[in-house]
Amino acid sequence: MSFLRRRSATPAGPDFDVLAMDPGDWPGNLGAGLLPAPDGTCQGVFLRYDLFGGRGPAMIIGNLPEGSPAREVAEGEIPFEVGQLLLALENDEEVTVAGTEDTPVLQGDNLLIVRRLKLSESRISCVQFDRSDGVLVTIAAWDRPITDDLYALLKPLPAELFQQG
Repeated sequence: MSFLRRRSATPAGPDFDVLAMDPGDWPGNLGAGLLPAPDGTCQGVFLRYDLFGGRGPAMIIGNLPEGSPAREVAEGEIPFEVGQLLLALENDEEVTVAGTEDTPVLQGDNLLIVRRLKLSESRISCVQFDRSDGVLVTIAAWDRPITDDLYALLKPLPAELFQQG
């Protein structure tokens, strides 16, 4: 799968392919955030998909490589992307992880082991899976279930989306 390879050229943004939904496939606005390290490298990318009509964010998809500090969460703590979703919604409610469940999902010809996180806030759906290049993908959605057909929409986004200038 092409999105599981590191790019050889050094882009202005992340040095790994970002797996997400193409902005053209989403009926709203897309925002992207880069997590910089002190040395200037990219420690992760998160994409925020907002609905039209001012209805607020519906989904955040994060791509965090190995070694990213945003991946380091204590037992029961929410992933970085869930925290970003709560911030975007201006929801300061305390949310914790109540449990996880591993589920096999086919993406094309490839099998993903998807961790479904059960959260104390039932309106948030959250799943995670590891790519073969060590990048952790987390999808957090507000008031919408994450179904298996979403994985078919995930693809690497062009590096040009993340170039500065």
